[in-house]
Amino acid sequence: MIGQRIRQARLAAGLTLDAMGSAVGLTHTAIQKYEKGLMTPSSGHLLRMAQACGVRTEYFFRSNQVELRQPEFRKRATFGKQAQEALTFKVLELIERRVELLGAFPDSPLPTFAPPAGLPARLASLDEVETCADRVRAAWQLGLNPIADVTDTLEARGLLVIVVDEDHPGFSGLTATAQTDDGRRTYPVVAVSSRWPGDRQRFTLAHELGHLLLDGRLSADLDEEKACDRFAGAFLAPRDAVVQMMGRKRHAFEWQELYALKLEFGLSMAGWLQRARQCDVITETTHEVLWRRFSGKGWRKQEPGEAVANEQPRLFDQLVYRALGERYISESKAAELLGIPLMRFHKARQLESVDAAADQ
Repeated sequence: MIGQRIRQARLAAGLTLDAMGSAVGLTHTAIQKYEKGLMTPSSGHLLRMAQACGVRTEYFFRSNQVELRQPEFRKRATFGKQAQEALTFKVLELIERRVELLGAFPDSPLPTFAPPAGLPARLASLDEVETCADRVRAAWQLGLNPIADVTDTLEARGLLVIVVDEDHPGFSGLTATAQTDDGRRTYPVVAVSSRWPGDRQRFTLAHELGHLLLDGRLSADLDEEKACDRFAGAFLAPRDAVVQMMGRKRHAFEWQELYALKLEFGLSMAGWLQRARQCDVITETTHEVLWRRFSGKGWRKQEPGEAVANEQPRLFDQLVYRALGERYISESKAAELLGIPLMRFHKARQLESVDAAADQ
């Protein structure tokens, strides 16, 4: 078990056997023997390996095993097999903490994720995909207002949202199913990068939700990625809201107008241009003219102005303190699950600043 954990931590940190050995002060052969279970590392070596991999030593002794089944990556060609494996282990480490916490409750504090009742069995067009997104919003009682926190919205329905530190430009999103080693519990998982601006995180989360909800519903002639993009746009900015905010028919837009809508709805300026065309607020010709101007300013790579705030999953932290308050877990376990030193946790628990902890 420890050997497998060492390998997972090393791969997640992007370290070769040689790099790990150099960081620990051992040969790559010794690291390899640890990973294969042929040798047992000393406590000192375990500590140095934990530091090299950016994990706590408790990670190597974590007993609960979680399998990430059927991971589906949204990726570019540059995001190869090795990068996918490293990201999978990063996501697994974060999921294991959540699954361990959920297992501490007598009854799961999360609902079982399920598609809303009444979704069409077959979708034959992108307009029908848009209608499907409207039905999801209605079932979840989201109205026409902007979704303040997409992460909170998904987690409240039983999804595990993982925001992982991943800067590889080829990574675009992940869906998977986490299953406990006893096979008794499964959790749907969506993952995005913490390095992205908030509007990209939000759109990707909505896109991955589309993959979960549209699976098996799309006709053969519909492209799944385009369908999920359409779902994401309609989920974040439904047609009625687009018409309400932009007007029924337009001939042009001011850039400041699109920027204000971006900040209000958390959908990029490019996304709003696309939604205007999809909702017939502008013609195809007008969209092409505006898109050329938009691209000519270099905004396809980086849009101007203030970035949309990042998505911050909060449910996990809240459940840690809930479990502690109910005495389902100890204070040391709570600190371990949050991945912070016990002294820092003491301060956080009493709502004292981290700086105050550093001063003592």
